[in-house]
This record gives sequence, C-alpha cells and structure tokens, in this order.
Amino acid sequence: MKSKSEQIAVIGGGSWGTALANRLAANDHDVLLWAYEKELVREINTAHTNSLYLSGIPLQPKLVATGDLRGAIDGRGIILLVTPVQVMRGVLKQIAPAIGGGTVIANASKGIELETLQTVSQICGQLLPPEAAEGYVALSGPTFAREVAQELPSLIVAASRVEANARRMQAAFSSPQFRVYTNNDVTGVELGGAVKNVIAIAAGICDGLGFGHNARAALITRGLAEMNRLGRAMGAQPATFAGLAGMGDLVLTCTGDLSRNRTVGFKLGQGMRLADILGEMRMVAEGVKTAESVHQLALRLGVEMPIVEKTYQILHEDKPAREAVTELMARDLKAE
Repeated sequence: MKSKSEQIAVIGGGSWGTALANRLAANDHDVLLWAYEKELVREINTAHTNSLYLSGIPLQPKLVATGDLRGAIDGRGIILLVTPVQVMRGVLKQIAPAIGGGTVIANASKGIELETLQTVSQICGQLLPPEAAEGYVALSGPTFAREVAQELPSLIVAASRVEANARRMQAAFSSPQFRVYTNNDVTGVELGGAVKNVIAIAAGICDGLGFGHNARAALITRGLAEMNRLGRAMGAQPATFAGLAGMGDLVLTCTGDLSRNRTVGFKLGQGMRLADILGEMRMVAEGVKTAESVHQLALRLGVEMPIVEKTYQILHEDKPAREAVTELMARDLKAE
C-alpha cells in the first residue's frame, strides 16, 4: 500500500544523506536536501547527480537541494538528520528554534559525541522541544549508501519510543527494494550503529595484517559480545544486538569492501599512518572518533571492552597493531 506524501527535510548531503533523500523522493515525497557545499547544491539541482559523494548514481529529478539550513526545515513534517555525529550538536542548535509541534525528528548517522559521550537521542533531549525529543526516531541497519542508491535489496530498523513515529518512518521509506522494521529500543539501535564502526576498524586491521578468516570471524563474534555488554549497562534490550542494527550491521561493516571504517583498519594493518589514511578520504569514517568516545564510555561505566580498548590504542596512542593483537590473545583464559 502506498504511503501518503510527506514533506521531508534531509540534513546532510553526503553519500548516506543523498541515498536516503533519493529513496524518499522515489517514493513521491516532497524532499528538500540540505548540503553544506554550494557547488554540490547546484549539481544536484541541475545535473541530478552527487559526484562528490555518490558518483555515477542518477538522482530523482524531483529531489531538490538547498544550502539554507533554516529554510530547509521550514514547514517540514519530518526532519532526517544525516550529518556526522561530531557536528550534530551545532546543527541542532541552529534548527531547534524553528522546529514546530508535531515534527518528527529522525537520525540516520552513527556514533557517540566525543565531548559529552552522548548518543544523538540524548543530544536531542537536551536541545529540542520535549515532544520532538520524546518522539525521536533512530534509523540503522546493514546498509551501504551506494547499494541503497542502486536500489539493491536493503533492510533497516526505525526505532522510537513513540510507535506512531516509527511507523511513520517505516511507511515513508518502504518500497519493494527497501524494507523497514520498527523497534522501540532507541538506545540499543544507536549503540549498535556506533560500536560496530569501531569493531569494523579492528576487523580491517586483522585483514590488513593477513590474519585470515578465522581471526575475522572470532573478532566479529567477540565484538558483538562487547556491544551487548555496553548495551546492557546503558539499558538497551539484548535482543536488539541480534538483529539488523546489531549483528546485521556489524557483519556488513566488518566484511564489506564499501566500508570506510574497515578500509581505515585495513590500511592501518598494512602499515599506513592514520593521518595519511584520513587525508586520502573525502568521506568521514565515524569509527575513528567513535573509538575514543566508546572507550571513554566503557571506562566510565566499568564495562570490559578489550577489542575497543586495543583499537583505541592503535588509533590514538600509536600502539603497533601486531602488539595489540598479541596482547588480546594473551589475556587471561576464561569461559565464553
């Protein structure tokens, strides 16, 4: 059944924001995409492409871009945030005064703010009107932007404490190529999306070091256990981590060649310096900063996360990757 047409603002013109805006436009919604780069706004509106972040993908002709942040959200019933998590607070401060009653705030970015160790839902709770913050929707799942834009079969989760809002996002996005499940565990969905990026860097390091499939499978499995431990400490539902936003996203990001975070890890494992790796990348690998925020959060909550700890040390304390793996393997023996 076709959903009713919505007026939607998508905030963030990177690969993921563009892919999601394009999906919504294909579903006949009135979509306005805010992008930071003036030349990108012009290109989307005239050539209907995004060569900066999603090259080779034709965009819906009805998709409109703007560089006016406040203007982008004016009169919109749904605001979808897709900017890097580390700049999310600044974006929300600009748009919060213009958010009207009944507006659904959704977020598809993954990470934990480094300065405060807060999730995006917690940031929204501080900055947005109570109704908008309470009805916040977290979108996550095993999705590469390019494959979504190519209309390859993809599945995500829309999580909200207000079921009607989760169902509204489900209806807005769903298509024969894009299946959306609802969920009420906002914390679990957000943590799954954040922690998996850190584990993906670790998986890339293992692959870059040439450690084989056994090591990668074990790392994914133990990484899932660390994700679950942090989730329990923060009140998440354990079942969430067995689903699309947990295991699904973790497996994809740890094994897929389109994963920016796995790519960072792979190049680290091959001996490249982090600064040089990041200098080559146009798009953000959220896991680099999330490794620091998750590590600090685990210390604050007293949660044991040895893979996250070693990944943080490799990224931010220049620990040699082989030495970090040796230390992980030499930890005290215990029951699974």
